[in-house]
Amino acid sequence: MNSIDYNNQKIVPSKVICIGRNYVEHIQELGNETPDQMVVFNKSNSAITNQLHFITEDTRFEGEICLLMQNKKIAGIGFGLDLTKANVQNKMKEKSWPWERAKSFNKSAVLSEFISFDGDITKIRFEMFINNTLAQFATYDLMIYKPSEMIEEILTFMDIEDGDIIMTGTPKGVATYNKGDKFEAKIYEDDKLLLECTWIAQ
Repeated sequence: MNSIDYNNQKIVPSKVICIGRNYVEHIQELGNETPDQMVVFNKSNSAITNQLHFITEDTRFEGEICLLMQNKKIAGIGFGLDLTKANVQNKMKEKSWPWERAKSFNKSAVLSEFISFDGDITKIRFEMFINNTLAQFATYDLMIYKPSEMIEEILTFMDIEDGDIIMTGTPKGVATYNKGDKFEAKIYEDDKLLLECTWIAQ
């Protein structure tokens, strides 16, 4: 089973719960319809990795604030890349088929270490740079569904186990990437730097 690092411990999530289409400008950049309810899908434990791999030429990165859950509450915070095989996903959409082949393949949930968090979630924001150029930026205010709403909705139909990760959605700026690309992400609470991580695509 794949694990994540949390406060110098190894935690094994049973799943990664992903919130789709949670930023208006990201919905627009992909030409998607705005959903009338929260879009939720899962990545399996086998998708989890702490390294960024080049998958295919059409694979997109989607940077996201990630929440580590314990007792159905936010215990920690980290950063993640939701990797998506764009061509496969488009085919799935056209045929109204499930997304697993495009979203839950091995090494598709690239996760940083996680740190404890008991601060003000409304002050959270992130910046992600690729090869030293700002690629994505998001704040709590830009989220359509806030973390408390995500948790409430998920619990209406599915258990959130201790150690599970919620990926809170991606803002505009998703794109494909190449081997050797350098990803640097920073999460802030207001102006306080909480977490910084770096990956180089292998």
